[in-house]
Amino acid sequence: MTRCHSLVRTDVLPSLVPLGYGPSDLRGAYNLPATGGAGATVAVVDAYGDPNAESDLTVYRAQYGLASCTTANGCFSKVNQNGAGSPLPAANAGWAGETSLDLDMVSATCPSCKILLVEANSSSLSDLGTAVNTAVRLGAKYVSNSYGGTDSSSDPTFDSQYFNHPGVAITASAGDAGYGVEYPAASRYVTAVGGTSLIRSATTRGWSETVWGNPLGGIGTGSGCSAYETKPSWQTDSGCPRRTVADVSAVADPATGVAVYDTYSAPGWQVYGGTSVSAPIIAAVYALAGTPGASTYPSSYPYTHPSSLYDVTVGANGSCGTYLCQARVGYDGPTGLGTPHGIAAFTAGVTPCVAQQLLGNPGFESDTAPWTATPGVIDNSTSEPPHSGSWKAWLDGYGAAHTDTLAQQVSISPSCTTANLSFWLHIDTAETGSVANDTLKVEILDGATASTLATYSNLNTAAGYIQHSFNLNPYIGKTITLRFTGTENSSRQTSFVIDDTALNVS
Repeated sequence: MTRCHSLVRTDVLPSLVPLGYGPSDLRGAYNLPATGGAGATVAVVDAYGDPNAESDLTVYRAQYGLASCTTANGCFSKVNQNGAGSPLPAANAGWAGETSLDLDMVSATCPSCKILLVEANSSSLSDLGTAVNTAVRLGAKYVSNSYGGTDSSSDPTFDSQYFNHPGVAITASAGDAGYGVEYPAASRYVTAVGGTSLIRSATTRGWSETVWGNPLGGIGTGSGCSAYETKPSWQTDSGCPRRTVADVSAVADPATGVAVYDTYSAPGWQVYGGTSVSAPIIAAVYALAGTPGASTYPSSYPYTHPSSLYDVTVGANGSCGTYLCQARVGYDGPTGLGTPHGIAAFTAGVTPCVAQQLLGNPGFESDTAPWTATPGVIDNSTSEPPHSGSWKAWLDGYGAAHTDTLAQQVSISPSCTTANLSFWLHIDTAETGSVANDTLKVEILDGATASTLATYSNLNTAAGYIQHSFNLNPYIGKTITLRFTGTENSSRQTSFVIDDTALNVS
């Protein structure tokens, strides 16, 4: 189960007028345009029902002089997780407050956007994930998720089921419990949104921000290094071999919170914080920035425009001792690359390619992830020596009918002009004669299409390792899977040993 990431101020008495930051404050703090986003639909995914969602939204928008957004004028719509207008889920007071917060933040950030509220049957990730799929199916190019659960080994499965939507900007709250990773913020397919404390200042900007949290831990924005998620190719920090949270951030501290109007088992105007504030803000900023590229992952966009963000360099959300919980110049875990400075960082644009090697764990020295492999393939025995280090991938070698596989998914930026795959391969065999009984197939999976780069067999045996290289330029701009398949018949053993892989782009 997941939990919502909204925190209501209980030390502030309910008021007949809004307290906390409103639309003009957020636009001023983040240099956002007052217009833009017309025709764009931002979807808000929440659990359970909020019977007062539309009426409360009407009050919020009227208070701040924003145009009406209702079912009648086609601006607002509400559906269940399957996309139908009824039956809607049972109401829940806690999630109703979350819903009001999300709707209000989308309205504050992108007043001209249409809003689609998708209410999941429960707070289970399967129901919420189904709601995400529904939002995308109904045409939303921007989807806000202000909830999270434990980072787990099931996350890659959830990725493929619910969050892998190229061309859609999906945001997720980093969490409110301080240093530590939650899902779906850990998904490489979403923009993980951390939280800041936002206060007025005498600076040229007029505002200053620090990490929302405490160096001793406790309540604050989530951050850290996922234990299970593959690192996306556009993340280049070196202190986390897998997915690092967060990507960007926005205000989330309840002490510098936002005004929200909620009347379902609530008194009306209240002050809210939590990364449930920052996730819908960033989703709406994406909407202001324009339609994402059809085959791109918008979570990559800020990494090509870091100078178009306000860098947050002060504060911590825990005592990890590294940038994963401490702010610094440039990228850090609690605030990512920073907070919006206009909308440029959230556009696809034409950006330079970062020359880099894309494969995770290329020499198999860090256990298995992000590779998926037949058990026993990634091996550190001495029977077959590695090309370097202590580990390698050893396919087959059983002398019996057997198939081993080794695969990794990777995204190649559309801004790159060259892509080259290489790996070192050693083959030894007990086969004799001139028949290719045992084979190793090297393939690229592009969606449902499999293309064979090369096939090796027991006829290619050699005393040592040989490096092989392939041009992958046809796959630039795509998310592909590199797959090795070793197939052995029931005769004599053939071992296919792979090491020191690389997919270099520039």
